[in-house]
Amino acid sequence: MSTARVFAVILIAAGTLGLVYRGFSYTKNEHQAKIGSLELSIKNKQNVDIPTWAGAGAIVAGAALLLFGGPRR
Repeated sequence: MSTARVFAVILIAAGTLGLVYRGFSYTKNEHQAKIGSLELSIKNKQNVDIPTWAGAGAIVAGAALLLFGGPRR
């Protein structure tokens, strides 16, 4: 399997996951203060939204690369 085909499959899988889940979230730890052995910190939950057009575009680009990219054998 050529590199172009592997990249095309990864693009299609990432686009499909983007359309299904519509985004992801992660927790960001922020260090606020440290007084002696006492440490105060805040955990912020961050959300990253993946636009529908980005997921669909990744699927289309992956399909085009799979069909038209790379040498034919």
